[in-house]
Amino acid sequence: MLQPTEAKRVLEAALLAAGEPVSVAALQRLFDEEIGADTLRRLLEELREEWSARAVELVSLASGWRFQTRLDFQPFLERLRQERPPRYSRAVMETLAIIAYRQPVTRGDIEDLRGVSVSASIVQTLESRGWIDVVGHRETPGRPALYATTKTFLDDLGLRSLDELPPLEEIAKTVTLEPAPEPQAVPAADPQRDDLEPRAG
Repeated sequence: MLQPTEAKRVLEAALLAAGEPVSVAALQRLFDEEIGADTLRRLLEELREEWSARAVELVSLASGWRFQTRLDFQPFLERLRQERPPRYSRAVMETLAIIAYRQPVTRGDIEDLRGVSVSASIVQTLESRGWIDVVGHRETPGRPALYATTKTFLDDLGLRSLDELPPLEEIAKTVTLEPAPEPQAVPAADPQRDDLEPRAG
């Protein structure tokens, strides 16, 4: 059996190589499950402490553990990105917020809260991003789909559970919104074109 120091190096290598969070159960397979879950969590906490003064940190998220760049360095790393991060409309973010804070909800519930209809493209945007999923159907006529957020949503926000959801204002800062469309100017009436207006009979 590996010594704790060696086991931590194996964990470090596996997590640095992983492209997504890795669960404790998956990490146990690295050691043919010779290391118990509690011991593994203790080693991960020690590893997190060892990386605490670096630009990269080890974090525990909804779907597992991962290394990620500290938030302080994001503005610098943005300069290296070849493509801009996706921008989401206010309607998409309002819909996501309702699902996150009221889940599970139907499209009808969302429409009641927003006061406007929810287009299929908004739901598809959130589903394709992996942030929401259908978790069941309400037992009412038509059996509408019930939507809830996913572990990917929590991972992307750096959370372990819904209990850690920040105030709505913080989510708005985390995800880039598209600028609101400029209001269209209404052309002034042309006194020379009064033939376009219906005449009183």
